[in-house]
Amino acid sequence: MISAARKNGLVLGLFALAATALLAGTHELTKDRIEQQKEAQRLGVLNTMIPKASHDNDLYRDCTLVRSHQYLGTEAPLPAFRARKNGKPVAVGMETVAPDGYNGAINLLVGLSYPDGTVLGVEVLEHKETPGLGDKIERRKTSWLDEFTGKSPAGEKDPAWAVKKDGGQFDQFTGATITPRAVVRAVGNTVQYFRRNKDALFAAPSQCGGSQ
Repeated sequence: MISAARKNGLVLGLFALAATALLAGTHELTKDRIEQQKEAQRLGVLNTMIPKASHDNDLYRDCTLVRSHQYLGTEAPLPAFRARKNGKPVAVGMETVAPDGYNGAINLLVGLSYPDGTVLGVEVLEHKETPGLGDKIERRKTSWLDEFTGKSPAGEKDPAWAVKKDGGQFDQFTGATITPRAVVRAVGNTVQYFRRNKDALFAAPSQCGGSQ
């Protein structure tokens, strides 16, 4: 009886070891491809927000890391992709985080014009919002993200930079106000960060996007 139990335990242990090795091997074999897919996704979004005709540098490689929990929603460094024309700043694509979505953090990419910080576009990179409710922030579900294009908050306390339920200009979703409210706040905070740091951001060395 004891011998059979030990045998079964050994078999289970070997099975678990083999499964772990298989997962590790699969991760090792696919990690480069996953990174390439992420790069292609970022580049596609950036090229949509900041047209190639508006800059003459390698937008994806001209990347620096920025950090601000207050304005960018996380302590982690986030990439900022810089667009230049004849060496002069034109626009930036900044990754940012809405930390207070209904189901957790919402990762965003926000395109901003230089120097005023007018929003050129917003894309959701990753979220865990509720299907059928908060996931309407996805472009394939609705065009809600287009409401940001061409706008920028008048200041840090601009009452119009809010969803309509809070007296602002942006639509909320039926049954889901928390998600759009979080995204509106995150985009506004990103604009404020850019306005405060735009010259330092464009002067910083390239640190990401395969620039090293």
